[in-house]
Amino acid sequence: MSSKSIADVFLVAENRLLREALVRLLAKKDIRVVGANLYSSAVVDDIARREPDVILLDSTGLLPTPTVLSSIRAAIPGGKVVMVDMDSDENTFLKAVRGGVVGYVLKDASAGEVAAAIRAVAAGEAVCPPMFSIALFRCVSQQTAPVPIRFESVLSRREQQLVELLSDRLTNKEIATYLNLSEQTVKNHVHNILRKLGANDRVSAIQLYEADRFRGSRDAA
Repeated sequence: MSSKSIADVFLVAENRLLREALVRLLAKKDIRVVGANLYSSAVVDDIARREPDVILLDSTGLLPTPTVLSSIRAAIPGGKVVMVDMDSDENTFLKAVRGGVVGYVLKDASAGEVAAAIRAVAAGEAVCPPMFSIALFRCVSQQTAPVPIRFESVLSRREQQLVELLSDRLTNKEIATYLNLSEQTVKNHVHNILRKLGANDRVSAIQLYEADRFRGSRDAA
């Protein structure tokens, strides 16, 4: 993150005038737009290179939203996405959440509200209009309790080894040196671990690992 900005953002929007307007408006809120373009596979690669704190996604005129989110999440595991949507339908909102969106604002939101959502998401929070909060509670209450993940059943031995090193808070470079692997190979392993566990980021994967280790020690007692 830039020392002069609250958050660095990559903006994905089809409308050029909208992109240019948002760049100016967010700059006034101490939010730096490190890139802005319409959606394409090349743009996804550009986002990954720039490593923004938040990806601001305007859903108007995009390819089907699930496709866009899926490509972003595959290329940028743990990427924090804030979606601006004109649809106030709760099913559309829930689909976006299932797709990995952690911030959701409607089209009539002010620049200040969009900036506030970006700041909150960059700080590790989730944001949605109050009208959708009840939909989230209802959705969770209707779900059955998930079956605990046992790491040995879903991860290879190498991946289990990497999770242990992640839990020690080692960086990809440090892990690569320790295991005598290339840094890119470690990145690929980490991506596969997140995908298999359904984790959004390293922290979530570590929490799942530590919960599994605790269950194992408790069952052995």
